[in-house]
Amino acid sequence: MKVLGLFAAVFGGFVSTSNVANADDAGQAAYINACATCHGVDGRGGGPIAELLTVEVPALTRLSAENEGVFPMLKVIHAIDGRQSIRGHGNPMPVWGQQFEVEAEDYGPYGGEAVVRGRILSIAYYLESIQE
Repeated sequence: MKVLGLFAAVFGGFVSTSNVANADDAGQAAYINACATCHGVDGRGGGPIAELLTVEVPALTRLSAENEGVFPMLKVIHAIDGRQSIRGHGNPMPVWGQQFEVEAEDYGPYGGEAVVRGRILSIAYYLESIQE
C-alpha cells in the first residue's frame, strides 16, 4: 500500500487515489478466494479448513509484530508464490503462483506473468493493511 500511495503521490495526474482503494479491494478479494479457507476471513488463522490441518495455521495479522514491527513483504510474496516452502497438512502450502498462472493464460506469454505477479502483490499489500 505504501508503494502504491507513493506512486500515486508522484504521478498524481495519472493515478487517482480511487485506484489505490481499488488495489486494496483486489487484494482483499484475491485473499478471500485463495487464503481465507485456512487463514480465516479476518486473517487470524481460524478458517473452516484450519481445524482439519495437521499444523497450526498462523495469524497473518501478526506478521509485522513478529518481525520487529516491519512487514516482511518479500517473505510474504515468496510464501504465496511458492518460493518459500511452508508446510500445511503434511504437504507444502498451495502454490498460488501456479494457480494464478493457469488462470492468466489468456493474457499471453508475458501478460500472464504480469497478472500473476500483480495478484500476488495485491494479496501481500492487503495483508500489510490488516496488521495489528
